[in-house]
Amino acid sequence: MTLLIADTFEQSGLDGLRSLGCNVIYEPGLKETSLAAALQSTGAEILVVRSTPVTEAMLDAGHLSLIVRAGAGVNTIDVAAASRRGIYVSNCPGKNSVAVAELAFALILALDRRVPDNVADLRRGVWNKKEFSKAQGLFGRTLGLLGFGNIGQEVARRARAFGMPVIAWSRGLSSDAARGAVARETGIEIAATPEAVVGRADVLSIHLALTRDTRGFVNASLLKHLKAGATVINTARGEVVDYSALAAAVQEKQLRVGLDVFANEPAGAEGAITDPILSLPNVIGTHHIGASTDQAQDAIAAETVRIVRSFLATGKVPNVVNLAKKTPATHMLVVRHRDKPGVLAHVFERLRDANLNVQETENIIFDGAHAAIARINLDGEPPAETMNAIQAGNADILSLQVVKL
Repeated sequence: MTLLIADTFEQSGLDGLRSLGCNVIYEPGLKETSLAAALQSTGAEILVVRSTPVTEAMLDAGHLSLIVRAGAGVNTIDVAAASRRGIYVSNCPGKNSVAVAELAFALILALDRRVPDNVADLRRGVWNKKEFSKAQGLFGRTLGLLGFGNIGQEVARRARAFGMPVIAWSRGLSSDAARGAVARETGIEIAATPEAVVGRADVLSIHLALTRDTRGFVNASLLKHLKAGATVINTARGEVVDYSALAAAVQEKQLRVGLDVFANEPAGAEGAITDPILSLPNVIGTHHIGASTDQAQDAIAAETVRIVRSFLATGKVPNVVNLAKKTPATHMLVVRHRDKPGVLAHVFERLRDANLNVQETENIIFDGAHAAIARINLDGEPPAETMNAIQAGNADILSLQVVKL
């Protein structure tokens, strides 16, 4: 099977993929039309990317079965277009969590101790201990987390080591029972609303995945709840924060801000960036390097190899993000039958005659391989004449049952 890698990738991952017997084509400079052309010319069935966008036009150009995002999230991939073409999309969640959490804390500490300004003055030959001796410290200050997934939980662990109380909000914890269970398990206070977190946070750290619902989520109406002089950290995605509103809040509330991500980042590894917020005092930034540690990249490479290995060996894809959580199936047809050729083909032909679509199916073999039971989820109820045609048309049908889903 041909596998195309269109971003930089660890040598350990390249070796692991080749050991699976894949024809690995490593071209990390591919972008846009050149990537589409490479997908067409190579006939690659698996594509591995990191930050490179994957568009519908690229999918049309190739013959892909699987796309692996070697990182967390899949916002750079047209997942809907892949789903329409029956292409699996997978990623490597949690493998860069420690690296991103470490950077979040690096930014928190750098802002509290004004490390960048210290360094800049020293490099200019200026000694100003009186100015830079002013710092609030972190002990006892409340850390607020918007998002409590893998990364948010790693940040919380580090905050507790610094003696910081932690309050978090998660979109996935919508009930009192769910919030209570997570609070008991982690020892972290879980808030019912994002406003409750923002209003109490001395340091607000953002860890929301980018979706249609979270784009621009941290906006002026949410930021108005921040305390004056609070610290805001974003190591998630630039698009989840309204940076114009954040810039206004910096000036109005004298916020300190640390950013690793921006809404309009250069497409390549190098380029110009002109986001106005970077010109404001007490705003520092890094170059979207949250996941860029050797440890994180080795872990992501190993997870990518695991995903591809499973796909090749079993046809199943770990971490797949675009399978339906619920199909349109309304009824299940349960067929107990002798394990002989043509039995299921007969069943499916009669279902086709009735214009019933099979949504999901499984066939389980009994010990000895003499009999089996098939469970077939359908988008409608089989009429009586169809059931009769299935039963009467093949002597190896032992019994039929319809279950309403």
